[in-house]
Amino acid sequence: MFISLPRTVRRLYFMTMLVAVSCVLYYVLSWVSAWISPARNVEIPEGTAVRAFQDVEYGEQGLSAGDRLRLFYWYGE
Repeated sequence: MFISLPRTVRRLYFMTMLVAVSCVLYYVLSWVSAWISPARNVEIPEGTAVRAFQDVEYGEQGLSAGDRLRLFYWYGE
């Protein structure tokens, strides 16, 4: 069996370039994903601001799905 040195070098070069381009593409897409995603603003309100959203429990004490939908249309949000 005869192993060609130039052919082996080309294959190693191709594999190295494939790994390098894949890593660069991964980091570029990670950066774009972080740039596009909206900022999560879950901090405590400052000053006189109040938090406008409260979780409502489902069940007997909470609102039903129909009531929530009715409130949604009523407030127009």
